[in-house]
Amino acid sequence: MNLNLAVLIDGDNIPSAYVKEMMEEIAKYGNPTIKRIYGDWTKPHLTKWKNLLLENAITPIQQYGYTTGKNATDSAMIIDAMDILYSDKVNGFCIVSSDSDFTRLATRLREAGKQVIGIGEKKTPNPFIVSCDKFIYIEILKKKSNKVENEGKNITKEVDDKITKKEIKLIATTIDAVSDDDGWAFLGDVGSLIQKKQPNFDSRNYGFEKLTPLIKSIGDFEIEQRENTKSRHKLIFVRNLNN
Repeated sequence: MNLNLAVLIDGDNIPSAYVKEMMEEIAKYGNPTIKRIYGDWTKPHLTKWKNLLLENAITPIQQYGYTTGKNATDSAMIIDAMDILYSDKVNGFCIVSSDSDFTRLATRLREAGKQVIGIGEKKTPNPFIVSCDKFIYIEILKKKSNKVENEGKNITKEVDDKITKKEIKLIATTIDAVSDDDGWAFLGDVGSLIQKKQPNFDSRNYGFEKLTPLIKSIGDFEIEQRENTKSRHKLIFVRNLNN
């Protein structure tokens, strides 16, 4: 099922430079039927966003900062999100912000049975990350853009994180949790469970577009391709080498 998504962007908290890549990423998960960005559009720091709104059909929502030191944008986004929730016009929400103030909102939307995707910078506090079904670091999208821009040029830039023992253990224990008696687990099930355990886990964080090449690169796992009677695409199974 193609989900209808409400995309709510915190204009005060997210850089505008990669809005195109961000919207392309969101389209992978559903149809963004509602797209709104919140901020005080009288302020000069939002100028860069203005030229991008028409190109991406994003509706700007004006929110004045009534009190110094208080973020009125957050309140406006939360109120709109609840109005959209009760209208029952979407199946999920994409909250674009690095602000932990949206933690309770994400939790409330999931309690109502809606899928919640978060997008923000790596500085995003963990409580907001784990309150989402999936959390995507915007830096991943910057990497993708940089690779395209640098193609054909002798430019090398190390931008990927190193996978740690913690993530390797996460993969191993997840394989054990969904494996059969011989230790083999369908990779699709492994990926789904990892996402539930750690919403910000993404193979692109470590320089791999997909989970399969990431697992191959580690060396602690065995991978097997099997024929699929329902499709021309082969099924990928994985197991821990210590089995």
